[in-house]
Amino acid sequence: MRTRSISTATALAVLFSSAALSVVAAGTASAATAHVTSPGGVVADGPLKRVFVGDSSAGIVAVTDYSGAVLGSVSGVTGVSDLAVSDDGATVYAAAPQIHEIWAIDAATLDVKTRYTVSTNYGPRHVAFSGGKVWFTYGDQWDGNLGSVDPTVDPAGGTDPVTLTQFPTEGTGSGIWGQGLLDTDPSQPGILAVGETGLSTDSMAVLDVSSGKPALVAYHNGDYTLNNGIGDIDLVPGGTQVLVNGKDRDAYADGKFKAAGSYPDGQLADVAPNGLIAQVNGGKVVTYKPNATLPLHTYDLGTSHAAALTWAPDLTKVFALVGADGGSGGYNLRVLGDPTLNNPTLTLNAPSTATRAKQLTVTGKLSASVALPAGAQLKVTRTDLDSPNGKALPAVTVKADGTYSFNDTPPAGGTVTYKATYAGDAEHSAVSASDKVAVSRNATSLSLNNNGKVYSYGADVKFTAHLGTTYKNRTVEIWANPYGGDKPNKLLKTGTVDSNGNISAIVDMTRDTDVTAVFKGDARYAPRAVKSTGYARVKVSTAVTKNYKKAAIGSHTYYWFHKSTSPVVTTTMTYYPGRKQRLELEVYYNGKWYATEGSPEYFALGSNGKSAVSLGAPGESGIKARVRAAYINNSSGDNVNSNTYSDWKYLYFTN
Repeated sequence: MRTRSISTATALAVLFSSAALSVVAAGTASAATAHVTSPGGVVADGPLKRVFVGDSSAGIVAVTDYSGAVLGSVSGVTGVSDLAVSDDGATVYAAAPQIHEIWAIDAATLDVKTRYTVSTNYGPRHVAFSGGKVWFTYGDQWDGNLGSVDPTVDPAGGTDPVTLTQFPTEGTGSGIWGQGLLDTDPSQPGILAVGETGLSTDSMAVLDVSSGKPALVAYHNGDYTLNNGIGDIDLVPGGTQVLVNGKDRDAYADGKFKAAGSYPDGQLADVAPNGLIAQVNGGKVVTYKPNATLPLHTYDLGTSHAAALTWAPDLTKVFALVGADGGSGGYNLRVLGDPTLNNPTLTLNAPSTATRAKQLTVTGKLSASVALPAGAQLKVTRTDLDSPNGKALPAVTVKADGTYSFNDTPPAGGTVTYKATYAGDAEHSAVSASDKVAVSRNATSLSLNNNGKVYSYGADVKFTAHLGTTYKNRTVEIWANPYGGDKPNKLLKTGTVDSNGNISAIVDMTRDTDVTAVFKGDARYAPRAVKSTGYARVKVSTAVTKNYKKAAIGSHTYYWFHKSTSPVVTTTMTYYPGRKQRLELEVYYNGKWYATEGSPEYFALGSNGKSAVSLGAPGESGIKARVRAAYINNSSGDNVNSNTYSDWKYLYFTN
């Protein structure tokens, strides 16, 4: 048959409770990871090396390992909006604003330790752990405030562990609108940053909560002089700055804030314990050294964007919730490796075509935003038909301006791939680049006999291929592709040609058949294929009945009929679905044979390959007639065989 198809495999989804948390393949530098519909917080647990991800729509908190593989989940956390982890990594706290609770979840077992009720109609929305307490924001757009949970207080003892109204109130000159953003920094225990969300102004504060009660360290009223709306706030290690919206650094001292610089761009960020910045910037995640203007490491997310991200406390990874299909398809947890290393870019440019055994030149450039070590070297390999696993070429030293070049003489033709690799160093991650060259090969001769010949049905025909000069490969395949959609292209033989360059295969000629000889080429000679079409007749015969005798008239034997008898001609022909036989009827007159009216005519074959036709009685004596059946390519309903005719059967009518 002319086309073939293969089936595709199905994907396996892993479900947790009622949420659509499926194991999917993440992008570059990622393993199978979690998927959430609506982000509800992401936090990394350093001691357990786990990542917790909230799905607001599903009301689920999922847990993964540092590769992103889902380990389990906690359901029922309705509308989960934010997560925080205790300093010892033993407990994860989840804000559930739709049911006005904060959940304490055992980070190791995922058991729910406690559910704290927050007496508010709005929130809790954002949570942070500092000074031994869980801090949370709540309230409506016009009346935001701060509360805390003391995990050391047992509610069964009669004391409520939840305390509300802890942000400085009216009359103090400070406060927030809406359910403010919160952030803490491990290097500044007891310090809490607060960012306003209820208005498009930029009110923010830094509080000291180490005593268990908030004390105002610095406050900025929303007057647009520093920021124009706050969507993200982070404490910067060192104790004197906050980072707003992943871009602007604002220093605080003497109770006030002032601008202290900015990164080139950004929308949101997370700050590592050592001050490194992981920033969302459009379709990229970028890391920066503190106060730098050039990126340290850039991860291209393509058309996707990140809704949230967090550092691994050991700085080995950044975890980002990246929107699938722009966010309409939910968000995948993407694991980004080597965030503390500068990722160089490497180019490699080889000519698109080349002549085998002639020298060519490859050029390229290694670039980095952090200076590369002097004399950096690239490992170079060439992959071709002679070296399918790659052959190492001499290492190449990069020039001071990052450029490099090398010469090579490809010994093999076909597709040749050159690859250069920088292994990385203490400040740079590894990077590779490659390019392909179409290297010329000689042409060889390949022939196949029997093209256009016609054979009787079922004949065993030997097709012989002859291969000319080659380099190493002396193997030829012979394929047979019978006409018709129900027969596949079949490999009849594959093997080494004999000392004369020949190889043969037998084809059972039951149908017209395309026979193809294939030489797949070698390092110096190009692939070649030739086709020979052999044609096969059908089996066809006719049987005549209703005659009263058989006798010779001249040189032919005739079936004798009475003039009132209708002869029946039964045709037997090789069956094929939808096939018809063509029946011809001729009458002898004045020394010549003439076709009768309506002849020839086509009649359908039965599934047994037979077709019986009554010719009708002429009603006159002395008439000589003859009849034969035929298969006519295409006209008989298909094209799988070649024209075939039965012998003439002769009829004579008497009184």
